[in-house]
Amino acid sequence: MIHLRSIKYQIKESMPEGYPFCLDVIKNFSELIFTNPVTLLVGENGSGKSTILESIAIASNAITVGSIHTGQDRSLESIRNFSKYLKLIWNQNTHKGFFLRAEDFFGYTRRLAETKESIQKEIHAIQSQYEKRSAYAKELAESPHKRDLYELEQRYGNQIEEASHGESFLRFFQARFVPNGLYLLDEPEAALSPVSQLAFISILKEMVSKDAQFIIATHAPILMAFPGAVILNFDENPIRPVLFDNVNHVEIMKAFLENPQSFLRHL
Repeated sequence: MIHLRSIKYQIKESMPEGYPFCLDVIKNFSELIFTNPVTLLVGENGSGKSTILESIAIASNAITVGSIHTGQDRSLESIRNFSKYLKLIWNQNTHKGFFLRAEDFFGYTRRLAETKESIQKEIHAIQSQYEKRSAYAKELAESPHKRDLYELEQRYGNQIEEASHGESFLRFFQARFVPNGLYLLDEPEAALSPVSQLAFISILKEMVSKDAQFIIATHAPILMAFPGAVILNFDENPIRPVLFDNVNHVEIMKAFLENPQSFLRHL
């Protein structure tokens, strides 16, 4: 399902100077059209792919990991100004989904672990306070905290604080992806090994079959190989589609794996 069909300028006159309006991708931008449930934004650092992804998140009023609206995220203030110039065209507007940046996720998992620890402390405190009271009274006091702990562990696993970043990433996606959602993901491969990236592709395929749409900024050739995905090259202005074999990251990775020393001896 393609929920978001395109983004384009609704106004372009009198745009201010400064970031992000100074970027070439912004100066030359006119419209992006999404024709596939999975669109991959590729390009070198600073090419503007994250800027466009963030502006879509703001214009669509997406939430970030942890259920914070993009309108409340201070780090997006400059992108928020740019998003005012954009218009989103929908096939079917959806309020399901979220916006994820890898750095936000790491903080989110720490908060989950802290929440779990806090709940466990509450349970231990109740057990101490109700030591001389009836089992029924203690059960009534513990019940809401145990329910919260159960729901947390059911959704994210019972070893939140011990799981690796990659394991936490995959558990999070499995827990939070729902049908009919629009998911805006900035470099989700950051914590994923090659094997975990393949597992992530499997999760994407399942969600696409359930009418989810994904727009993903990535440097990972493995993710770029997603079957049928449209790859948009931000190293060219204007932005245009590129075939997998012609993506610069893919060409470099292939050449490096074939002959690593031809690269390393020049460093």
